[in-house]
Amino acid sequence: MKLFDVYPINDITIVKAKGSYVWDQEGQQYLDLYGGHAVISIGHTHPHYVQRITDQLNKVGFYSNSIHIPLQEELADKLGKVSGRPDYQLFLCNSGAEANENAMKLASFYNGRKKVVAFSKSFHGRTSLAVAVTDNPAIVAPVNQTDNAVFLPFNDTEALEAYFKDHGEEVSSVIVEGIQGVGGINEASADFLQAISRLCKQYNAVFIADSVQCGYGRSGKFFSQDHAGVDADIYTMAKGMGNGFPVAGIIIAPHLKPKYGMLGTTFGGNHLACAAALAVLEVMEQEKLIVNAAETGNYLMDELKKITQLKKVRGKGLMIGFDLPESLKDLRKNLLFGQRIFTGEAKPNTIRLLPSLALRKKDADEFLEAMQEEIHSMQTV
Repeated sequence: MKLFDVYPINDITIVKAKGSYVWDQEGQQYLDLYGGHAVISIGHTHPHYVQRITDQLNKVGFYSNSIHIPLQEELADKLGKVSGRPDYQLFLCNSGAEANENAMKLASFYNGRKKVVAFSKSFHGRTSLAVAVTDNPAIVAPVNQTDNAVFLPFNDTEALEAYFKDHGEEVSSVIVEGIQGVGGINEASADFLQAISRLCKQYNAVFIADSVQCGYGRSGKFFSQDHAGVDADIYTMAKGMGNGFPVAGIIIAPHLKPKYGMLGTTFGGNHLACAAALAVLEVMEQEKLIVNAAETGNYLMDELKKITQLKKVRGKGLMIGFDLPESLKDLRKNLLFGQRIFTGEAKPNTIRLLPSLALRKKDADEFLEAMQEEIHSMQTV
């Protein structure tokens, strides 16, 4: 049997990882500024994380949600405190797409409506409704297409207000990334997020803050939407939540009430997933990683803005993007194979940086020096 060939793969095999570094099968060291797509939040193989999961595995790895799992309550309590939302409710699942799917489903249960407002360049996942509100027709199968998904221009408050004026009573939810990831590190303005919050309250729609990639401390606040001073009705989380262990969740405002059978999952909130998620929050607190994300991110962006060849350096915390001129279109590939540095991309010409929140200043300096060297080399050929 062959693997189903859907991923463009770099010819590199990673066999070891520690902190912000990984090593291939030949012993070559790489600086990881991509974090496996914003997943590695506290650094690779953090000792506390490894120990927490190992200890739990030696007790019980899994049983279903048909029994009492105290670790879920411990996680809910810790997450409420760290996120600043102790009065919210937690539903656990397995992936970002699943989190967004459940959020939109819950919103529709709440108000009995069908329309979901999403925005240009959005990415919310690959399951049925999540992909329907993702602005990429190439990954939306015919069976996923629905008239219930409405796309409006990102950061266009006037268009949003006009749509609500005409169709507000039909809107079930509005789903928005505080900082678009796949779309190219595009930050939602404070005015835009505040308008979403206001209009959702006015029309009894549900404000869903997709924080799968831009949440969990990456922006220098727990949720990137926090920079706008708003409270969403539902926040969706995954990626950095488990530092590589598949765990995701939604936190739900108190006015959205549960009932038996409304949502469900087999693996969501299992013992190992909770242990991984608790370890992440514990390390984030102990090592002040949200503060580090803000400070190291600010330093990195300030230094990147001094490199005149780069265009539109943007982002918050350790979620950073910049555009490349055509003459540097191969920079990401050259950084990987010439400098042994992993970065991300957004089509057509954006490099994305999504490192561990524990990234040190000296790691950032190593990257900056290597990039200057690579740019100089590319421009003198």
